[in-house]
Amino acid sequence: MSDQEKILIVEDDHEIARIMLDYLRKEGYLPSWASTGLEGWEDFKQANFDLILVDLMLPEMDGFTLCKKIRLESNVPILIVSARQEQEHKVQGLDLGADDYLTKPFSLEELNARISSHLRRYRRYLQKEEATNKQMYPAGLEIDFTNKITYLGGQPLMLAAKEIELLLLLARNPLQTFSKSELYQHVWQQEDVDGNNTVTVHIKSLRAKLNDQTRAAKYIQTVWGVGYRFIGDPMR
Repeated sequence: MSDQEKILIVEDDHEIARIMLDYLRKEGYLPSWASTGLEGWEDFKQANFDLILVDLMLPEMDGFTLCKKIRLESNVPILIVSARQEQEHKVQGLDLGADDYLTKPFSLEELNARISSHLRRYRRYLQKEEATNKQMYPAGLEIDFTNKITYLGGQPLMLAAKEIELLLLLARNPLQTFSKSELYQHVWQQEDVDGNNTVTVHIKSLRAKLNDQTRAAKYIQTVWGVGYRFIGDPMR
């Protein structure tokens, strides 16, 4: 098992990506490369990375969207590396959850310094998270976010794969309202279409397994005309 820290580079410029890959390998990291935003999202879903470098102007899925989707699921450090120097792009990227913004052209030494700084903070965060990544809620619900296991009254719940993904996404972002379209695009990774009731069916099934009533919700609340949000109150 390698203890090298894994870095995902999402960059459509092949030459810049090659330079960063070679440099990060020499610095002792284990870098991977995705050339489109969609490829970067798929790589993120399939592996655990310690840090992600994201360009903004990407094909298939832009860097802003990628940052937003990653941040909904993880606190992994995200560094935007972009030729866009406009203040509004920097503000938008940071507002969407990026931790830093590095403008091209940049020195490899500065890139390495910023990576090292964010990785140090992330290691400290992970040490604290290990003890708190299980959360209890009223009425016997327990969510193990690390292992993606849910219990009710001490017994494991047999949730379908998409049901647990929906629950984890909502519970990681309490009180944030998601539209059905947003949930479908994030969990199923496809564009939503009119008349698609997939999310509604899965939420109904999930509520039944959680013994959660629509009109007296303890966990998943319907925001009429908008979507759903998680209202479970964590027990300290």
